Amino acid sequence: MAIESTELPEVHREVLQRGLWFEEFEPGTRYLHRPGRTVTEADNVLFTTLTMNTQSLHLDAAWSETQPFGERLVNSMFTLATIVGASVAQLTQGTIVANLGFTEVAFPAPLYHGDTLYSETVVVEVRESASRPGQGIVTLQHVGRNQHGVEVARARRSVLMWMREAGERQAAASATGPRTRRGASQADRDEEE
Repeated sequence: MAIESTELPEVHREVLQRGLWFEEFEPGTRYLHRPGRTVTEADNVLFTTLTMNTQSLHLDAAWSETQPFGERLVNSMFTLATIVGASVAQLTQGTIVANLGFTEVAFPAPLYHGDTLYSETVVVEVRESASRPGQGIVTLQHVGRNQHGVEVARARRSVLMWMREAGERQAAASATGPRTRRGASQADRDEEE
C-alpha cells in the first residue's frame, strides 16, 4: 500500500475570489446564483424578530390560518435581502464602492416556509460615473424564484462599482494599513503628525 505525500506543490498562482470590475458587466447578461436557499421557519422568525417586525402574518400561525394565504408567509424583506445577498460573491464581492438604491421592488407571489429560493440577476445598464473617476454605475435587475420557477420577488438596483485599474490601486493602498471610518490609513495619519 502506497503512502500519499502530504507535501503540497509549490504555489505558482493565487486566485482571489472577487466580484466583477465595472468593465466586466455587459448589459443583457443573466447570472444564475447557486446554490438556492431553502427557507426555514427559524429563518423567518429570527429575521422578523431581529428587525422588530411584529407582523402577525410572519409570526402568528393560528391567526395566519384565518387569512387569505392560510399560513404564515416569509417576510418579504428577508426574501429581498436573500436574492441580493446571493449575488454578492459572483458580482460585487470586493469590487463595489456603494449600493446606490433600489427601485421597482415587487413581490408578485408569496414565499412559504420550506420553499427554496433561487436568485438571478440581469445586467440592465452600465455607464461611467460623471463625477467619480475610476468608477461606474451598474443597474441590475434581481429576481427570486421558488423551486417551481414562480417569481416571488424582483428589484432593480443601482450600484457604484470600481473600474479595474482604480479598484486595484485602491486595494493596494488599503494594504498599507487599516482605515478609519473617514478613510485615512494609519500611515496617512502618521505622515500628517
